[in-house]
Amino acid sequence: MNRKMFGIQRVTALALSLCTMALLLPTLAGAQQAQFVVTPIVEKKIKQLPAGTLYWRLENFPTLAQAQAAAGETSLAAEVAGKVWLFTLGSPGGATPGGSKVAEIGPVPPITASEYLLRINTGGGPPEAKTPVHTHPGSEAFYVLSGRLGQKTPHGVSEVEAGQSMPGHGPGMPMQVFNNGKTELSALVMFVVDASAPFSSPAKFD
Repeated sequence: MNRKMFGIQRVTALALSLCTMALLLPTLAGAQQAQFVVTPIVEKKIKQLPAGTLYWRLENFPTLAQAQAAAGETSLAAEVAGKVWLFTLGSPGGATPGGSKVAEIGPVPPITASEYLLRINTGGGPPEAKTPVHTHPGSEAFYVLSGRLGQKTPHGVSEVEAGQSMPGHGPGMPMQVFNNGKTELSALVMFVVDASAPFSSPAKFD
């Protein structure tokens, strides 16, 4: 083989490699961007849940100090997305003085434990972002701030959009949460789980 032919083959191989990289880069970039990000915001442990059927009550307050001052034993205060929130687990129809009610989500599936963890997370990401299939030792409820949230379980797929909420499932339910819209998803996630068990465990759909 002469040098000219060898040189042509090298140039051709290089061109093919560059074309392949150009085709793969958008896919790799998409895979890197489509991450479902979960961020813990605030949590507390309690020994006993209120009696009766429970709901999550979401309220806005003018300041974090006011929300913290108004918080009860089963309340958590936090600042999220430029607003101050008070999340209270309690009976339906309640109200906290000084707060502006945003949503009431429930009923919360019952759970029995020696100690309970109440936790507020934020979750979301770009279109097609999704969590692994997993379970919790309790329930999680959602309130969508922006975008469209989807949740898949063995019972099917549920969807909620901005300003809407979704009550949780009972302990041990396999689920996958994902962005089911075409814009960025941002959601508040409220948990009541067994504090002595792993917060999240890998799972699969049968």
